[in-house]
Amino acid sequence: MIFVEIISNILFILALGYYFMTNMQWYSYRLERVLFHHTKTWWHLVYFLVPLFAYFILSKFNLSIIATIIYIGMLYKWKEQQDKPLIFTGRVKRFFASLAFFMVFVIMLTAGMKYQSFAVIIPIFLAYLMSAMMEKMLFKGFEMKAEKRLDTMPNMVVVGVTASYGKTSIKNYIAHILSAKYKTYATPRSVNTFGGVLKDINEDLPSDTEVYVVEMGARGAGDIREISKFVNPHLVIVGKIGPAHIEYFGSLENIRNTKMEILASDRLKEAWVHDSAMVKPEKIVHSFGKEISNIRATLDGLDFEMDNRDYHANILGSFNAMNIAASIKIAKALDMDDETIDKQLSTLKSTPHRLQRMDAGGKLIIDDSFNGNIDGMIEGFNLSATYEGRKVLITPGLVEVDDAFNVQVAKRANEVFDMVVVTGDLNYELFKQYIDEEKLLKLESKNKMQEMLVEETRAGDLIIFANDAPSFI
Repeated sequence: MIFVEIISNILFILALGYYFMTNMQWYSYRLERVLFHHTKTWWHLVYFLVPLFAYFILSKFNLSIIATIIYIGMLYKWKEQQDKPLIFTGRVKRFFASLAFFMVFVIMLTAGMKYQSFAVIIPIFLAYLMSAMMEKMLFKGFEMKAEKRLDTMPNMVVVGVTASYGKTSIKNYIAHILSAKYKTYATPRSVNTFGGVLKDINEDLPSDTEVYVVEMGARGAGDIREISKFVNPHLVIVGKIGPAHIEYFGSLENIRNTKMEILASDRLKEAWVHDSAMVKPEKIVHSFGKEISNIRATLDGLDFEMDNRDYHANILGSFNAMNIAASIKIAKALDMDDETIDKQLSTLKSTPHRLQRMDAGGKLIIDDSFNGNIDGMIEGFNLSATYEGRKVLITPGLVEVDDAFNVQVAKRANEVFDMVVVTGDLNYELFKQYIDEEKLLKLESKNKMQEMLVEETRAGDLIIFANDAPSFI
């Protein structure tokens, strides 16, 4: 019986550790975000607290194995519903190695005791503390290594980019335009945290890079300052400021102040800040946005004017005029001529999953799944409205914003689309209030997406995927 209880204890602790680390990985290993900003906090009750309580109770009667078997079954079913399962990175492996050590230690310490409730909690708590300390030490080592690497590249120009939204597109556009003249490298995908930048410098930054374009994101005050003080950009772009992630910042003013931390560079030569930041222009800090005019955005491309010149790109979305304009300013600051800039714009491609047009099976598909802000989403709707055929919207709505923004989204969606498919529970009840019942469809699981598309859409449809919140949201 003791052997069964020990096996039960081991399996139960490992299962709790799996649930804990899955959530930690989803929320960038920030415990406070898991506890206080999780969009499905009831999961913690169903998949952590209740099983823990049941295990404690049944342990008194030497029946903990029942709680363990049931919990593992529940957790397996829960895991199968997630589109982002736990990835066993080095950090996760180190956590489970620590968990195994403390689990064996506590089991040996409590051997012979009939009731071992604390033998479940203590290993997880100690493993978290131990892994956190290990990650802190490793992180410091990564930082020192990245600093030495940058010291070997003193002539490299660093361009810093931040914004509430659009920063990845601005970064990609700058890198594409500059590549005609310079050996340019940009942080990949949406890598924009301090840890991500350090990893990029250590592992992927080519030694012959002439211009390094660094995207900088934040979830709180000080995040962007930390990156900017480390890479010290020579040139800076601050794109549009808006309410993205306002849940973490508390106010638009806090968002603005955090984005402006990018100006903390010790070698800043010139910066361009969007008018939405309401910055006071100085000798090397310029505001931009008002000079962009006559924007014409269709499903075939984008045209606009700036500084008495016409620009064209095969990019969707009027807001991209601002993103491209910011990129042009960087290019001109680095002495690129108008002819070369125009040539690069002619081959500019959409940032993947951001108003990216595709034609498949007789259907026009617009992939805007990485666009999670109100301006971008409404722009996608406006572009869709110009299409003459049947229009289908697939979206979870907006996340980490006030309900007022989702009300705006729902009302405009009802005006434009013939069918609105809401993925997940987050905003479904709100959408029901503003979208006609015969148009609205709820998709319980993204695993059924393909089946839904086959049954509900047909050739000639325009289908737009607007935002793509993971299942844990």
